[in-house]
Amino acid sequence: MNETIVNYQLSIINYQFTCQLLPVRTLLKIDSQLNKTELRRSLLRKRQSMTVQDWQKKSDRISSQLQSSPLFTQATTILAYFSFRQEPDLSPLFTDSQRSWGFPRCVGESLSWHLWQPDDILQTGNYGITEPHPEAPTINPTEVDLILVPSVACDRQGYRLGYGGGYYDRLLSSPIWANIPTIGVVFDFAYFHQLPFDNWDKCLQGVITESQIYIR
Repeated sequence: MNETIVNYQLSIINYQFTCQLLPVRTLLKIDSQLNKTELRRSLLRKRQSMTVQDWQKKSDRISSQLQSSPLFTQATTILAYFSFRQEPDLSPLFTDSQRSWGFPRCVGESLSWHLWQPDDILQTGNYGITEPHPEAPTINPTEVDLILVPSVACDRQGYRLGYGGGYYDRLLSSPIWANIPTIGVVFDFAYFHQLPFDNWDKCLQGVITESQIYIR
């Protein structure tokens, strides 16, 4: 296991032990010292070091896990993502004609969601991420049944480590999006007992990996 990830897990153990001894104000300072940036960098390196075969095999398992989840089977309009930098690839699900699929475009500091079908045009947007065409139909939040959230890491409480841009934090903090079910999508090695989090971080309703699905 990567040394940074091991060190992070050890720091969590020490942090939990210290929680029993120190007042809240001191604990907040300790929590802020847990380095999100270094953990993010380490996990991205680990993810991108996967072989294509391993990445695809584990991605297919995640897709299979999703198909057994009531949150997924009961949803008709789902917001997802196009895999970037070896995020779990959910594209086999996108041909499901029984569902409407939406994907994001980065517009300023916000995400704009658009309907997409397999024959529709795609383009490369900000950060090199594949996006729907700007003229594709937009999606109203009231139509959405489920959001599949790309993540660097997730934990058992539903906290998510993202990419640092705050796009999903802002989205999920908005009242019009806040009550829509969310599932974070990560590989097993990026699923932790506890991640560092800030006051503005929003818990996801569930987390899925290639070996398990956890719904809060």
